[in-house]
Amino acid sequence: MLKVGITGQNGFVGSHLINTLGLFPDQFQTVSFARGYFDNSDQLDHFVSSCDVIIHLAALNRHGDPDEIYSKNTGLVNKLVESLERTGSKPHVLISSSTQESMGNVYGDSKKHARESLASWAERSKALFTGLIIPNVFGPFGEPNYNSFIATFCHKIARNEKPSIHVDAEVELIYVNELVNTILELIRTKTSDPEFNIPFTSRAKVTSILKLLNNFKDLYQEKGEIPSFNSKFELNLFNTFRCYMEIESYFPRKFTQHVDPRGAFVEIIRLGIGGQVSFSTTVPGITRGNHFHTRKIERFAVLKGKALIQLRKIGTSEVFNFDLNGTEPSYVDMPIWYTHNIKNVGEEELLTVFWINEHYDPKDPDTFFVEV
Repeated sequence: MLKVGITGQNGFVGSHLINTLGLFPDQFQTVSFARGYFDNSDQLDHFVSSCDVIIHLAALNRHGDPDEIYSKNTGLVNKLVESLERTGSKPHVLISSSTQESMGNVYGDSKKHARESLASWAERSKALFTGLIIPNVFGPFGEPNYNSFIATFCHKIARNEKPSIHVDAEVELIYVNELVNTILELIRTKTSDPEFNIPFTSRAKVTSILKLLNNFKDLYQEKGEIPSFNSKFELNLFNTFRCYMEIESYFPRKFTQHVDPRGAFVEIIRLGIGGQVSFSTTVPGITRGNHFHTRKIERFAVLKGKALIQLRKIGTSEVFNFDLNGTEPSYVDMPIWYTHNIKNVGEEELLTVFWINEHYDPKDPDTFFVEV
């Protein structure tokens, strides 16, 4: 089992790495890190000497004072190198750099300097080192106005605000789950490369991305329809968008009932894609679920009885509670990386319809069991 420490573990990529490492408890054990360790040599030395692998992500983003960005990003790496040398530790070190390295700006220069400093340490120490040159990263839970323009667009559009485009460039992108999987594979294969270029997985113009996001808002946020996807990128973009919606005020969504003397008719879901539909009955007091998905789209629709649906984002403690009642049929969709369950809190049998966008594959279930 490898002991993995991540500087910047609470950041955008770092939190995804921490959560994904937790899916492989037989392969990885995380070593806790706090930003204050950089200001305390004893704590930093203890951290460094405890790790088989160190992934250095801590840095100032390119949005900020240029002098501070450069001094901070190079200063953090200098402290890390000093600790590695003091302790004589030789973990496999990986650092996140950026395609900004070649653009001649302060942020890119700071990342290049930091990468080269660690490469020099690795050469002197005969240690494994991987310098990751990473394209633009997008995905759920990025900080708007900081991590990426996609995070900013999603945040604004979900709140009925209008994003602005400064330059309509064609952008090379990688989804955060794809980046994390690549990093884990480099760790598993002990890849040592001072300048490892991680390939982008999609390319799109800024205006095209904005158009897709506005379409998601219209179809999904306004009408409850799951749109069609022409590529894996569009699915990843959709899963990103819906994580910026304010779910505590958005769900549950009531269905439209068409009532006549025969009874009632309710449309459960309108789809631009396929998937799998199932239903369950649940006796009073029983809870189903307590799992999460990293890519799947899922809808729970209560048709009869009383249910409590609970959601909790992995890595957080806040629980969202949604009360649903078959007398007013309604649904809740499950965001990725949210563990969720459904409990019969009534006195009669609960009838629930489930839709998910993938057929169940026992070899790749994308279902991880964690209590809400």
